[in-house]
Amino acid sequence: MRGVKKERILRVLLKKADGSLSIYRIAKEANCTHVWVLDFLKTLEQKKLVEKTKVKDIQGLFYFWKEINNYPPYREYNIQNPIDVLKKTKLKYALTTYYAENYTQKYLFPSRADIYIKQQDFEKWHTLLTKKGLVGKGNVRLLVEDEHIFYSNIKKKGIRIVSIPQLILDLLREEGVAIEAAHMLMKKEYHDII
Repeated sequence: MRGVKKERILRVLLKKADGSLSIYRIAKEANCTHVWVLDFLKTLEQKKLVEKTKVKDIQGLFYFWKEINNYPPYREYNIQNPIDVLKKTKLKYALTTYYAENYTQKYLFPSRADIYIKQQDFEKWHTLLTKKGLVGKGNVRLLVEDEHIFYSNIKKKGIRIVSIPQLILDLLREEGVAIEAAHMLMKKEYHDII
C-alpha cells in the first residue's frame, strides 16, 4: 500500500504542480492521511524535487515516480478497431500510452491500446474482448491498477484517457520514441516550471 499511496500523492501533486494545493487537499484527493503526505513531501524536498507543495524539478519528479512504480499486471488481446469497442462500452476505463498520446498531441503512431480497468471488471472486459477478437500478443493490453488511476482523467472525442501526469509516466515506461513524446508533453504542460 505504501507505493500506491506515494503514486496517488504524485498523481495529485503533478496535476497542480504550481504549489497551489494545500497538504490537506493533497491528502483528500490522494485518499491518504495528511501525515503521510507530509512525510512523503519531506522525502521529495530532500531530493530537491519539490518545495512544500510546489514542484521544482518536473523531469526529476517523473523519473523518481518511474523508479518507484511497478508495471501493472496486464493481459493482451488482438482486436480490430479497439477505439470502436471503447466508444460503445459502459465499463469504466482509461486509455493510456500510444492511443492516448495520439489523442493528446498526435506525435506517436497509435500502435497499441493500453487500457486501465478496475480489477472487479476484468472478467467483463475479457468476455467483451474475446467476442471482438483473440487472446494473446496483440494490439490491446488490459492493465489492472489501483482505482486512483482514474483520478482527473480526460474525455476526448468520446474516449476516456488518463490524466496528463499519468500519461507522461506511462510513456516514460515504454522507452524508445515514447520517451520523446513524454518530454514533449512535459514541456507543453509544465512550461512555466521547466
